[in-house]
Amino acid sequence: MRKIWMFMFLFGGLSLAAFAQEAAGEETVTDDELKKFANVEFMTSEFVDKKTEELKNMILNNEVIDGGARYNEIKAAWGDAAKEAEIELTDEERAAYKAIKDFQDSLQSSVVEYKTELIKDDEVLGVSTYNKVNGAIKEDPAMKEKLDQMVEEMKSKDEDGEAPVK
Repeated sequence: MRKIWMFMFLFGGLSLAAFAQEAAGEETVTDDELKKFANVEFMTSEFVDKKTEELKNMILNNEVIDGGARYNEIKAAWGDAAKEAEIELTDEERAAYKAIKDFQDSLQSSVVEYKTELIKDDEVLGVSTYNKVNGAIKEDPAMKEKLDQMVEEMKSKDEDGEAPVK
């Protein structure tokens, strides 16, 4: 009886090991999946850069605030009535600064929304691929490094005028 239990234990252990290897094999991230993930990271970075430039232009080209120096002065005094009075903050400047601040405050949610839409689009990446690659890069520093290199290559190609995959 003891030999039967040993045999069953050994056979069961080998079966589980084979099943675990098979499941791990299914979770292997392909270069194509990693490239799609890198492309989403690149596109999100480009979106952030575009929105940051838009914010910068809102500040520097605002006729009411008249440039970055006044913007910084208002920003430092914002919310403190005594400081606002000291810098002689006008109602027009208050409204212009509030519009810029509202835009700035909405940036994070717009980036999250943009990236979420890219992830949900099966043609771009897809949720299951995102989850698979995201889990893999958290577990494997070498894969994270490879992803970072792919994103950097896409950025350098974009700077050189070559169109990356979009």
